[in-house]
Amino acid sequence: MLAVAGDGTRRFGGLGVSVSRPAVVLEAQPADELSADGAEAERALTIARRCRDALGLAGGARLRVVETIPPHIGLGSGTKLALAVAQALAALHARTVDAPALAQAAGRAARSAVGMWTFALGGLVVEGGVRRGVERPAPLLAHYPVPEEWRTVLVVPRAEPGLSGVAEKRAFGRLEPSADRSAAIAQLVLTSLLPALVERDIDEFGAALTHVQQLVGDSFAAVQGGRFHPSAGALVEALLRFGAAGAGQSSWGPAVYGIVGTEAAGLELARQMEGVLAGEGSVELVTFDNGGARVGWS
Repeated sequence: MLAVAGDGTRRFGGLGVSVSRPAVVLEAQPADELSADGAEAERALTIARRCRDALGLAGGARLRVVETIPPHIGLGSGTKLALAVAQALAALHARTVDAPALAQAAGRAARSAVGMWTFALGGLVVEGGVRRGVERPAPLLAHYPVPEEWRTVLVVPRAEPGLSGVAEKRAFGRLEPSADRSAAIAQLVLTSLLPALVERDIDEFGAALTHVQQLVGDSFAAVQGGRFHPSAGALVEALLRFGAAGAGQSSWGPAVYGIVGTEAAGLELARQMEGVLAGEGSVELVTFDNGGARVGWS
């Protein structure tokens, strides 16, 4: 986030990037009534009912959740499932609905719009924060593809989940605004991270990203027990020690990641991190996704 507890006209804002895995895969067929099966079926059905009413759609659909993102590990599982359901229903009814409208129909992006914009576009996105008193997802400020050769090592330790739901809302209520910290984050993003991405400079990009993550982590330290999730800090340090150009925590964690410039470097970093975890979690080398959600017909 750019302004964790900003006291200005807009709050939050943020940046994030889309990866190829883990992912949501959803199948939908026309039907008279709404139904769902597969992983997270009840959650998908609840979302579908809300979206059908919000979008004014007639009839129903048969949904099958083929694949989901593990919940509460910091990878946007709820947002991606909700938007996939909303997009599927709109497509079945031949409706073209933009990302903000999909998010509002599904009840998402009230605070962060990073998940919404990465769903729609893929790549790296920067969003400008929500305006106080206005119930509308934050606007997109910047969108760039990530170089095809770059990789990320995604590490998910076996640990307590990050904050969500009511606990997350309470945590945000306890945060203190810091104009200096927000200014430092914005300067890093605008004068180092984004220029380095455009010039494909993995070292400068990684250093800026690591610094941003440290500043954001310090903003949340009072409510998550430190700069990072209790199980994440040592893993971030290990990622950097073993060669990541940049590393940090995804959302509330405990998922962490390390950015590298090549497939070979990623394979070596993943090997090292498997040794660090010693079977107490998962390590995966993944590509970045520059395309966003895809809708296909069969």
